[in-house]
Amino acid sequence: MSDLNVVLDRIDADLDKSLDRLFALLRIQSISTDPAYKKHCREAAEFVAADLRSIGFDAGLRDTEGHPVVVGKSSNGAGFQGSKNGAPHILFYGHYDVQPVDPLDLWSAPPFEPKIDTLADGRKIIVARGACDDKGQAMTFIEACRAYKNVTGKLPLPVTMMIEGEEECGSKNLFGFVRDNAAEFKLDLALVCDTAMWDQNTPAITSSLRGLVYEDVKLTCADRDLHSGSFGGAAQNPIRVLSKILAALHDDQGRVTIPGFYDGVRDLPADIKADLAALNLTAEQFLGQVGLKVPAGEKDRMLIEMITTRPTAEINGIIGGYTGEGAKTVLPAKASAKVSFRLVGDQDPDKIVEAFHKFVRDRLPVDCTVEFGNFGNARALQLAFDSPALNKTRSALKAEWGKTAVTVGAGGSIPIVGDFKSVLGMDSIMVGFALDDDRVHSPNEKFDLKSFHKGIRSWARILDALSA
Repeated sequence: MSDLNVVLDRIDADLDKSLDRLFALLRIQSISTDPAYKKHCREAAEFVAADLRSIGFDAGLRDTEGHPVVVGKSSNGAGFQGSKNGAPHILFYGHYDVQPVDPLDLWSAPPFEPKIDTLADGRKIIVARGACDDKGQAMTFIEACRAYKNVTGKLPLPVTMMIEGEEECGSKNLFGFVRDNAAEFKLDLALVCDTAMWDQNTPAITSSLRGLVYEDVKLTCADRDLHSGSFGGAAQNPIRVLSKILAALHDDQGRVTIPGFYDGVRDLPADIKADLAALNLTAEQFLGQVGLKVPAGEKDRMLIEMITTRPTAEINGIIGGYTGEGAKTVLPAKASAKVSFRLVGDQDPDKIVEAFHKFVRDRLPVDCTVEFGNFGNARALQLAFDSPALNKTRSALKAEWGKTAVTVGAGGSIPIVGDFKSVLGMDSIMVGFALDDDRVHSPNEKFDLKSFHKGIRSWARILDALSA
């Protein structure tokens, strides 16, 4: 038998012991946002570090101004970049902290007393705070490393782990930690296990994260609010002006009309687009759950593209005039709106800001001025579709699950992954085993036992594939 097959057999045989170790970590109340749990967060960090040392990692705590970061290096990883056979040096990222548990009365059992339960459809589940987000997910990777060490005495490639304790409260100290220690963590490839599967039987790789531009626009016309009976029809109304500008952001086909907006946006490769089409995400499935029926994006794009791999322009708020109870016939002096743009591919946030400002100014009438504010710019992240690491990971997941892994973009952002790219110069492959019904951040959080078990097996296959 190959080493991989022996490792997979060992994972199966040791599943109960893997659950014991996970349950021990789940019992630690590592709620990072509440200072009352500071000592519990450190206890969780010490548990993870000790567990890594038990399988041969050089592991310890790195203190920050908040909760410590656990750093562990495999014996064939310290001071190492790349390998003689070309295998990458991996940086694995996860977090040991969890969300608060309130409202406590909605839990069916104490949140830090993990248990195995059975759903109505027969699925076995692990129930506890952190079962999925992210202790259970992080432990799938650690257990895969344990199996390799137990069977072969070593890992198939060098691994450095970075397990933080503040993800659930913004990772505010991790960004500085990564920048201050960039030389140490500039490795070859990052693996992140804090994402989800497409469904119970279909694995997924998150290959892109959309960027963000968030703008505030304020229009001013008259020097004060006016009586609409006296000035209406003669004085310029900033709400009418702003509404017209905002309405012009999209054409009848749902495309954004700002000149140059689509610069840097690339079409999906045909095979990736075919994979997404095969998922058959319908408006009834996605929009029906929120009381809607018809997709409002680009008419020539699939719904799944609209929410993951296409750029957007959205109006997040609009304010102007009298908005209190009853009537007030006022013609306002000011009107404002908050507008956000989700970016993909190589769209340049600075150029988007410049183009948006020009788009607004070009439509301003006489007697109207504008001020802009910005709440932040972030580039999109995209793993190359022809990346050898991506394709090896897809093959490994297919071997475990029997189905081709969906390569899908995420509509939002994971800020630290952006720093892995911009500060450390590394691509990130994001593979997770969460499901839509895992109740992450809610009472009765759970993680399917199948997800935990096959997640461990998946990482073993991925490590083997990446080492080739």
